[in-house]
Amino acid sequence: MALADDIARVLFTEAQIQDRIRAMAAQISRDYAATAPLLVSVLKGALYFMADLSRAITIPITIDFMAITSYGDETASTGAVRLIKDLDEKITGRHVLLVEDIIDTGLTADYLLRTLRARDPASLNICTLLDKAARRIVDTLPIQYRGFEVPDEFVVGYGLDHRQLYRNLPFIGVLKPEVVSASR
Repeated sequence: MALADDIARVLFTEAQIQDRIRAMAAQISRDYAATAPLLVSVLKGALYFMADLSRAITIPITIDFMAITSYGDETASTGAVRLIKDLDEKITGRHVLLVEDIIDTGLTADYLLRTLRARDPASLNICTLLDKAARRIVDTLPIQYRGFEVPDEFVVGYGLDHRQLYRNLPFIGVLKPEVVSASR
């Protein structure tokens, strides 16, 4: 079984993703030049993005990870979020950049922001590779850095999965509807 056979079309090629990440990293390096920010990534989806973004940033940074669950085996968010792994670093008084793979409804990001704000960071913003604004429920998210806007379709690749598959595709593509519906 070739995973790429399940892709209806490629939205962003590997080269397009890397070009956009370099541009975002340059902006982050300028904006946080005097602060040495803490980048907080959410496992597992943002792993690839966090790795490439952190290597492209040219200023001192630290990184940490959280793990949550909001989708389980479903294809749409339930709105219920559960923290599986918390931060190892203390964030009080630090400049924190939440690094997300995709923001759609905003419910998960909102939960993470509330959790992190309670720890009194100096600043807290979001960097997301993909923004699915058409599905947004929470409109007050501080998205400072946005890679690409995506249509309201089921996207996979470059960390994004469906039932834990497709993360390792080097591009971002739309999953064929029959693949999604066959697994429901």
